[in-house]
Amino acid sequence: MDYTTQKLTFKIKKFLRYLALYGLSRTLIKVKGQYHMKKRYETLPAQLDIPKLGGHVGLIGCGNYQFSNIAYYLKKNYGSVIRGCMDTDIQRAASLYRQYDLRYYTDDASQLITDPAIDLVFIASNHASHAEYAIEALKAGKNVHIEKPHCVTEDQLRRLLETMSESDGKIVSVGYNRTLSRIGVRIKDHLGTQTGAAMLNWFIAGHELEPDHWYFQDAEGGRILGNLCHWTDFSYTMIDEKGRFPLKIIPTRSDKSDCDIAVSYVFGDGSIAAITFSAKGHTFEGVREKFSAHRGNVLISMSDFKSLMIEVIDKRIKPIQIFRDHGHEISICSSYSASKDSTHPGLSLAYIWESAQLFLATKAALENNQVQIINGIEDYFESSAFGQSQ
Repeated sequence: MDYTTQKLTFKIKKFLRYLALYGLSRTLIKVKGQYHMKKRYETLPAQLDIPKLGGHVGLIGCGNYQFSNIAYYLKKNYGSVIRGCMDTDIQRAASLYRQYDLRYYTDDASQLITDPAIDLVFIASNHASHAEYAIEALKAGKNVHIEKPHCVTEDQLRRLLETMSESDGKIVSVGYNRTLSRIGVRIKDHLGTQTGAAMLNWFIAGHELEPDHWYFQDAEGGRILGNLCHWTDFSYTMIDEKGRFPLKIIPTRSDKSDCDIAVSYVFGDGSIAAITFSAKGHTFEGVREKFSAHRGNVLISMSDFKSLMIEVIDKRIKPIQIFRDHGHEISICSSYSASKDSTHPGLSLAYIWESAQLFLATKAALENNQVQIINGIEDYFESSAFGQSQ
């Protein structure tokens, strides 16, 4: 839904609701983000000679998420660290450049990737380009933060792993923010106090997208890679590392393969996760999420990353959280901090491979309407030339 074209009364209601959910500054930048996506200059902003110094972060992709989340939180927490931004739509690059007072903007990614002053690149472009830009940036000696999904094909995943293994100490982060949120951390910590198999259940009401939306282009991976990967990753992360594989994926669908669907997961330790994803219309508060979990004596219910109830037999824990928090800020700041810490190990090859295998296999299960079974990274090492060369 294009909120900028709605009636004034709708806009006021939307603003007031978001004010209660996110606070003033976040609401304002979300509003600006809507208009940023439609910004058009008769004459593009003039650029002076690019200074050799000033800022060390590059942004690839200048859509709404980059504008209202990544650039916003970097500026809020670290000041003027962003040096340049790039988008294939030069108008969006110019708009972000003006909003955050950057050193330059461009529609040529190689300008950022080869800029010697940039040591960290945040990638939030179209999905099919994420891995390609990350590989180029790693080869140029940059640290990278890749927004979800970090690949859309097996070939991209393989080449990303190979490049990571050859990149001397460079950090790779992936923007699966929900597990890093305050609520996500509390859920994992409390489930971790128990033993045995877990039961996890998600219900998500997502945005309805127009049939010609770019998510549905063949190369971009559809809504499983564009949306559902958030909840596949969260479920995967909640399961003990040694109990994840082999993992069985069981699809339930009608005539659509990537929305209005349900998927069940049976993990190696007997844990079961179920994800139901509905996209039948528009919700006033954005994506709505309900999560329930049970393991041992711990029972958990969560709503929209704002309210949380944890029950442990006779005890009830209900943390107070004023605003909705999906973990975007901590995810972005963690990537920035990791790039400045020479001792930080970054994400493991195992996480990069296994989390991607999970959403790629989920996509295959729903498209073919057939059960899929995947194993951990050891299986990949044993069967690939990449593994044999390590």
